[in-house]
Amino acid sequence: MLVAADKFKGSLTAVEVAERVTAGLRRAVPGLAVESLPVADGGDGTVAAAVAAGFDRRTVRVTGPLGAPVTAAYALRDGTAVVELAESSGLHLLPRGVFAPLTATTHGCGEVLRAALDAGARTVVLGVGGSATTDGGAGLLTALGARFLDPDGAALPPGGGALAGLATADLSGLDPRIRDVRLVLASDVDNPLTGPQGAAAVYGPQKGAGPADVAALDTALAHYATVLGPDLAGAPGAGAAGGVGYAALIALGAGFRPGIEVMLDVLGFAAALDRATLVITGEGSLDSQTLRGKAPAGVAAAARARGVDTVAVCGRLALSPRELGRAGIRRAYPLLAVEPDPERCMARAGELLERVAEDLARDFLT
Repeated sequence: MLVAADKFKGSLTAVEVAERVTAGLRRAVPGLAVESLPVADGGDGTVAAAVAAGFDRRTVRVTGPLGAPVTAAYALRDGTAVVELAESSGLHLLPRGVFAPLTATTHGCGEVLRAALDAGARTVVLGVGGSATTDGGAGLLTALGARFLDPDGAALPPGGGALAGLATADLSGLDPRIRDVRLVLASDVDNPLTGPQGAAAVYGPQKGAGPADVAALDTALAHYATVLGPDLAGAPGAGAAGGVGYAALIALGAGFRPGIEVMLDVLGFAAALDRATLVITGEGSLDSQTLRGKAPAGVAAAARARGVDTVAVCGRLALSPRELGRAGIRRAYPLLAVEPDPERCMARAGELLERVAEDLARDFLT
């Protein structure tokens, strides 16, 4: 039995989900052998999943999205570093009700990358979900030695809004070590940098951007790409994390892969699957977004390719049995079926998860 679930956002971490599911399974089937492998798809919780799989947790003091210092973690094992952009530049780091769509910076993420290089990383997995930023990755590149200058030769201020005034992009000072590592951009986002499906239009509103801000950011990012190089602005993933994908692809030589595929490789999912007769996956909401590369869909696809059945646990279920089946999930157990009030369900998520895990065990293991 393998438990490979993502977090229930706002309620439980992926590690806590695994603990609660295991407790429920063993209450129904005492002594059951259960292996836990918390998973993530590149967004919030990616470093935590790597640490749970045996990576060392490292911390570094860096620049937060608003410029104030924050403590960010990354994970390291055997020359592979897992860097989560949200740790340094995430929405959760903003004060409640405060957004900075035009000025938030990814500078801190570049500082974390530099720390990973200092620690000897030869492969870096960069997970880019959950960002508060739309700066095209300019802050990240600046932290690694790039210079972005206005027509007078002065450094641009932080944030995507300032990119409208970019005259010169000088990449000659980039840390040379970045070209000697394998950099993997891990994301479930395949948007281009600009346009109706671009970083500003699609994700800017989630970061506090109103219509005027979205238009200004899209124009600024388009100008940025003109100066830095337009060839990869339309590449899948260029719009990830407000354009960090574009910066990583064009300036750092990164390769783009779906986040869950990268993380399953890094976490050793294939080896764990060899020992499993059933996989339990899940996340807070199983919905249409799940089918677009979220962790449960990736877990189920990998398990199905190896002939192992998958079932799921979730807070909310918004997929039909047919949609679940197409994703490789035999059945889902939502917490809202036990406690229909959403607030109480989130507050009691751990207890309810144990209860549905008992039901799952009786259905599939007895």
